[in-house]
Amino acid sequence: MFKQTLLDRTLYRIKRLIPAPLFEALAPSYHKALAWGGAILYGFPSRKLKVIGVTGTKGKSTTVYLTAKFLEAGGFKTAAIGSLGFKIGQREWPNTLKMTMPGRMKLQKFLRSALNAGCTHVVMEVTSEGLAQGRHIGVHFDGAVFTNLHREHLEAHGSFEKYRAAKQLLFFMAPSVHVINIDDPESKFFGNVPAKRKIFYGINSGEMRASNVQADENGATFRVYGTEFRTHLGGLFNVSNCLAAMATAAMYGVDLPTIKPALEGIHEIPGRMQFIQHIPFGIVVDYAHTPDSLEAVYKTLRPESGRLICVLGAAGGGRDKWKRKEFGALAERYCDRIYLTNEDPYDENPEHIVEDVAAGITGPGQKKVERIMDRRAAMAAALTEATDGDIVIITGKGSETSIALANGVKLPWSDAQTVKDLLLGK
Repeated sequence: MFKQTLLDRTLYRIKRLIPAPLFEALAPSYHKALAWGGAILYGFPSRKLKVIGVTGTKGKSTTVYLTAKFLEAGGFKTAAIGSLGFKIGQREWPNTLKMTMPGRMKLQKFLRSALNAGCTHVVMEVTSEGLAQGRHIGVHFDGAVFTNLHREHLEAHGSFEKYRAAKQLLFFMAPSVHVINIDDPESKFFGNVPAKRKIFYGINSGEMRASNVQADENGATFRVYGTEFRTHLGGLFNVSNCLAAMATAAMYGVDLPTIKPALEGIHEIPGRMQFIQHIPFGIVVDYAHTPDSLEAVYKTLRPESGRLICVLGAAGGGRDKWKRKEFGALAERYCDRIYLTNEDPYDENPEHIVEDVAAGITGPGQKKVERIMDRRAAMAAALTEATDGDIVIITGKGSETSIALANGVKLPWSDAQTVKDLLLGK
């Protein structure tokens, strides 16, 4: 539905020509005008929908995906917005915007389309950048979900406190339902915002609490209120994501017996711990865009006997540069072979980005490293090296459909499809 148009590219070039101080001064008014303009143009569609915003550093995409499935199982026609793609009822299409949360006009157009299609509920990822830019203005949120909070986008917001405050704004915008991960140290910051109904979830405590948890790379089992749940989604972090979605669906009237078969029928989520193959060696594609998420994935996948071979780059060019050295250090700690490659350079020199990641790999770990700037070639080298019992983990892009290059250029791309092509010799 949404494509990069000539207008998008023109606006990008115009922004590049405006001096930064002037653009920063005009930005708040520009963002508000677009947001209200979109809401007015499309008739404030969110006022007739139950819009549920999901925010946090990690787990937003999976939580949105699961919540939409659980609400559908409960009989609600549901729409969803996020980095995994767009959905209105049974119609789904990829997110090609390189934006988790669409711009104001696109967002309001989507909400109008969802309403016209007969949807009653919309689940959407809400990013700190989107909130800071006022993309939420004109959207009537009914519920808000908090997954967790870690260091992210610090350069864009200026500090962790400002990043946290941007996330919290969603909860002030959603007066009816709040769903909060009590396991996260920042839960009180979000839990203190008033709401008509509030529920805390967690593995360690909370109203929606998991017990008897057993999790590995192939899935997990856990119990909630005496009912055993099984999921094909691997890792302890996905148990938390399941609880977030279960708690949210429960607040909108979907009971656990209805959720159980819906959860067990989901075999994978695109780009999130997605196994392309299991034997003779495993191949996994995952988004993993923060040090915490990268470490969780490495811990979950590290084989008992074989090797963990990783292909990674770093966060998009020009942003979150602090992550790069940490990515390198984590790869050195957990991986037996490391292929550093290009990811989303934007306007930054991709070789400089790779060098920043490599700076985190020191001493003997440097012998594990090979730099191959061509992402396809790096993936091919990793697959060629892998033998029985190894696991190849490719991180950074997940289900994204393009690589962001200089001057706003987007190169069509899919990590999962590239792996499949390489396995077929294409």
